Amino acid sequence: MATNLSIDTYLLETALKTGGLKTKRETVNLALKEFIQRRKSADILSLFGTIEYDTDYDYKEARRREV
Repeated sequence: MATNLSIDTYLLETALKTGGLKTKRETVNLALKEFIQRRKSADILSLFGTIEYDTDYDYKEARRREV
């Protein structure tokens, strides 16, 4: 998909140097991947402490096999 975007040149050049990548395309793609990963991580972190669990559950008992 061809896209014509107006990207802040200072940010792009800084990201290019910081990332050590060769092209602007690689830089933008990496930035998008990292953005998505960070947002997904934040969504997962928001779940901590919200899930209820059974305090009577015995995981050792559940591991035992009956032969």
